[in-house]
Amino acid sequence: MTDIAPAAIPPSGQVTLPDGRVELAPGTPPPSGPYANADLLPVPAAGRTWTTYNFSALWVGMAHNTASWTLASGLIAVGMDWKQAVFTIALANLIVLVPMLLTGHAGPKYGIPFPVFARASFGVRGANLPAVVRALVACGWFGIQTWIGGEAIYFLAGKLIGDSWSKAGHIGGYAWTMWLSFAVFWLLQVAIILRGMESIRRFENWAAPFVIVGALVMLGWMSSKAGGVGPLFGQPSRLGWGGDFWKLFWPSLMGMIGFWSTLSLNIPDFTRYGKSQKAQTRGQALGLPTTMTLFAFLSVLVTSGSQAVYGTPVWDPVQLAAKTDNAVGLLYALVTVLVATLSVNIAANLVSPAFDFSNVAPRKVSFRTGALITAVLAVLIRPWKLYSDPQGYIFTWLGLVGGLLGTVAGILVADYWLLRRTRLDLADLYRAGGRYWYAGGWNWRAVLAFLAGGVLAIGGASLKPLTDGRPIPALASLADYGWAVGLGTSLVLYLALTLLTGRRVSTV
Repeated sequence: MTDIAPAAIPPSGQVTLPDGRVELAPGTPPPSGPYANADLLPVPAAGRTWTTYNFSALWVGMAHNTASWTLASGLIAVGMDWKQAVFTIALANLIVLVPMLLTGHAGPKYGIPFPVFARASFGVRGANLPAVVRALVACGWFGIQTWIGGEAIYFLAGKLIGDSWSKAGHIGGYAWTMWLSFAVFWLLQVAIILRGMESIRRFENWAAPFVIVGALVMLGWMSSKAGGVGPLFGQPSRLGWGGDFWKLFWPSLMGMIGFWSTLSLNIPDFTRYGKSQKAQTRGQALGLPTTMTLFAFLSVLVTSGSQAVYGTPVWDPVQLAAKTDNAVGLLYALVTVLVATLSVNIAANLVSPAFDFSNVAPRKVSFRTGALITAVLAVLIRPWKLYSDPQGYIFTWLGLVGGLLGTVAGILVADYWLLRRTRLDLADLYRAGGRYWYAGGWNWRAVLAFLAGGVLAIGGASLKPLTDGRPIPALASLADYGWAVGLGTSLVLYLALTLLTGRRVSTV
């Protein structure tokens, strides 16, 4: 299944280095025009400097955060015991690591970000569809994480200032000081992202170990309150290991996969800076499943301990930290929450949509402008509503996200690995009329596969607590397996449409 570029288009000037990485040939002018800007261009091989440690630190920083904590503790809140919760999360992260590594491969090989990578399968213009979907999901995540960080500031300031802060007048169901804390944390993150990618790499390197220590301190505090580690392990499951558990297990597993399904798409935004394929593969394999499982273990033990101490599981670590009377301990716990939230939110939820929005109008929207668009939309999504309930957080938000983005992942994997055998033409990814132009810049096969997979994956999903009911009740039986349904459907359908319509895929 090989093809060549149309005769009117000159062959691209790119070279393959001995280690397999590809870059534009020396002396070749960089791509220009309406589909290129400085932020979207391939990173030269000399600029791909991230090592195994950098990728591992990135994942430690992203995995050890408050949203990850609530992910695991939320499973305790809905009835699992610590063994069931850790098993569910460990399995989910081993599964999502596979598409993470497959889509991440294009980063160090070609130095391109996710929206440019998606042009090979969706078309130079069509890539805006998955890019905008991914960006809007990131806006929701950015809003949720910013609300968590604002909550930490609110509780910390309340302990220091007193009732005049913590019991201030309410607006929209929350104290006006909570809204102020939300705004302060929002501004802090925007200030960091405007400094660029190198500042993010440095921040992740020192934030990662700080957060690990903070989680261990919280575990020690809760075990002392509970009278030892025994009560932390001793809280029973309300589900058992029978039908009630397995009925909850599958949607929980899909939700846990959905947690990182965003990064499984746009991981090239980071791996494009990778020194080698080995660096990104080892860094991600060491960083993602191990740290997520460890953090899940810590969070479920602490949440189980809170159930033993307070009679009900406290799944929000900020609310739990606020229960301590030790000012120093509270300060350390909440600063840890702030650092952890900054770490994941900037890396996972501002970097990628900034590239995605830039891809929509490269000549008008820079990386920094894209980040500002993300930050504004994050507020309009009303993240406090999404985060207010663990069932809605895990089963509605994460389930919808996982199902929809799994559909995109299926198309990317099918196109890059099964059809193109990882071979791309760098210049044509930025050019109108090239081998990735398809019909007017859109590949209708990818769009159709995305729509079909998306309908099957999320059409039958419950939308509580946002609203009652399901969009397509007849598809309710598929909703618990949304990520797998979306990925499998889109992968098979895209391959079938490409082969049956006689489209020959250019492999350069």
